Amino acid sequence: MLSLPSVPRRVRTAVGALLLLAALTALVVLPRSDRGTAARQDGAPTRITDGDIPWPGEGQAAVTLEGSGQVLTHGAQRPVPIASLAKVMTAYVVLTGHPLRPGEEGPRIEVDRQAAHEAGVGGESTVVVTPGDRRTERELLQLLLLPSANNIARLLARWDAGSEEAFVRKMQRAAHDLGMRDTTYTDAGGIEPTTTSTAADQLKLAREAMRLPVLRDIVSTREATVPGVGRVANSNTLLGTSGVVGLKTGSTTPAGGNLLWAAKTDGTHLLLGAVLHQRAHTTPAEGLTAALEASRALIDGLRARPLSTGSEG
Repeated sequence: MLSLPSVPRRVRTAVGALLLLAALTALVVLPRSDRGTAARQDGAPTRITDGDIPWPGEGQAAVTLEGSGQVLTHGAQRPVPIASLAKVMTAYVVLTGHPLRPGEEGPRIEVDRQAAHEAGVGGESTVVVTPGDRRTERELLQLLLLPSANNIARLLARWDAGSEEAFVRKMQRAAHDLGMRDTTYTDAGGIEPTTTSTAADQLKLAREAMRLPVLRDIVSTREATVPGVGRVANSNTLLGTSGVVGLKTGSTTPAGGNLLWAAKTDGTHLLLGAVLHQRAHTTPAEGLTAALEASRALIDGLRARPLSTGSEG
């Protein structure tokens, strides 16, 4: 082995400089790595602890804790009729194309004869409106989302896209963009049994819908007074209980009862969930009662559970 005394002075100087640089690099890089690891641990998302979750005894469900990246599902995630949960997508598409800031009423939209004629027809959920009246965008969204008026869903669709058929194509494109691969929209109100989705897909929509301040505000309202219509109540009777702050009910005989919900766990965390296909093929009232009861049990069970921290997986 070559001894150092035989190495020229310039070489020894270069080697010494390299060794010093390596030592300094180690001193700098290692603490950075340690700090990076600590930051990842401190910023790890809060998660739902799995096991013994009070899932519904029938149908399907899905839950997520906003910000965790974690989605838990129960039951076969196959497309089923979703009834008026479709109106969440209707509102989402309308607000995407015609955004409102908090406090804004938006443009005035004329009630056409078709919307007035459809009130009380066919056993659907509707509200009585007068042709020629001009209601603001926000007022119509209230009628869409609180009493779940199908005639208003179709009116908004015609106003936005010229026809319900054209609007439904926009709904389907929005579903595709949100990654809702198991969702099919065939109408704006959800009365058609061919409008189908899964609980997991509905969570993808709920996450985006709750980021729209006007929509979030409307679905958290128990009742509202709309000029020309009067007082309307929110069909989601869980509001204000069990931390519930939204979202939307849906029930028909083929769909059974469905509920897309949002609930606070504490001051900082938001639970989102979907409960579908409860007591399908009975009556809309029986199905909705079952969906509300199953959702309350699920929400209360989740809010009572300890939250854990860990990386997304």
